[in-house]
Amino acid sequence: MFKFVMPEVIFGSGSIHQVGESCARLGARNVLIVTDKGVTDAGWAAYAEKSCREAGLSSILYANVSINPTASEAEECAQRYLDHECDALIGIGGGSAIDTAKAAAILATNGGHLRNYEGVDRISKPLPPLVMVSTTAGSGSEVSQFSIIVDTERQIKMTIVSKSLVPDIAIIDPDVLATKSARLTASTGLDVLTHAIESFVSVAATPLTDVHAKNALKLSTQFLRPSVASRYNKEAKEMMAMASLHAGLAFSNAILGAVHAMAHSIGGRYPFLHGDINAVLLPHVMEFNALAVPVKFKEMAELMGEDVRTLCTAAASEKAIRHVRKLAVDIGAPLTLSEMGFEESAIPAISEIALLDACMITNPRDISAEEVTLLLQRAL
Repeated sequence: MFKFVMPEVIFGSGSIHQVGESCARLGARNVLIVTDKGVTDAGWAAYAEKSCREAGLSSILYANVSINPTASEAEECAQRYLDHECDALIGIGGGSAIDTAKAAAILATNGGHLRNYEGVDRISKPLPPLVMVSTTAGSGSEVSQFSIIVDTERQIKMTIVSKSLVPDIAIIDPDVLATKSARLTASTGLDVLTHAIESFVSVAATPLTDVHAKNALKLSTQFLRPSVASRYNKEAKEMMAMASLHAGLAFSNAILGAVHAMAHSIGGRYPFLHGDINAVLLPHVMEFNALAVPVKFKEMAELMGEDVRTLCTAAASEKAIRHVRKLAVDIGAPLTLSEMGFEESAIPAISEIALLDACMITNPRDISAEEVTLLLQRAL
């Protein structure tokens, strides 16, 4: 028995112009637009505001979201929603903006502190209409039941999982990816690949999630390099946007694994790009997990374009791991935690926190704090 949840999806060139009409269809009249400075500077927030005006809606802008959004930002956003008597939220950006919009929706309707909702299915009251516009081809948050927010007091990223967080409408416009730098394209693209791999080998994977995970894996390994190489490669941008969509649908329903559990723990303490952390940790966790699901690792190598017909599962698994490492090198991703500024002294605390992350539950191989510590040491 399994379930599969997803929002209405609008995908394609120019679809960002559908945001106002989408809110109107949900009965909205006064919308809070949640975004960050980068999206605002690129002009996409203005597109959303214009679309709302054309649909006869009024809108309020909140553009103070940081790279790793905090509970205080979500609280500030929720207060803006209440003060202006808004009735719907638009999140426009990457996972940071979208997760903040979701968290603000929780607080605006359910009250209390975000800690009250940490974990799985702890939201009791319905949320306002949510329309999410992805601008990164990375997080998949626009279709997921996740919100990841930093608790600065505890220096951890809270993982909030609930069907209530699945947006009503997700808008994915590949055209907006042309304003992303190569650096951000690489980081978010490796997040897509990590979502695909972790959801594919998750203990909660199903035939439905496998379809999306495999599509995401194949597309991201084929098109991430050309997408990083040129912001004007329209085919590569469209295929990476599609890969991100597939990966988001896969991990929203199959959940993730040890890479994300550790990445969330590191991200609660360090202001690193989430995709960069994943890029460093992914090959090490793949080596650890290959023992548990060797047949899936062989299939993974095939999806990456590797010829493994004559290889045993162990040799095929090694090809998949080498492929991921080579991809990271080719697109200029960081290869170690230390080069990012991670300190070895943080490992004991990070290891303990990672074991408590909801994503660790669905990792395909049982893992202890000592083994997490070893993986982090290898990633240094």
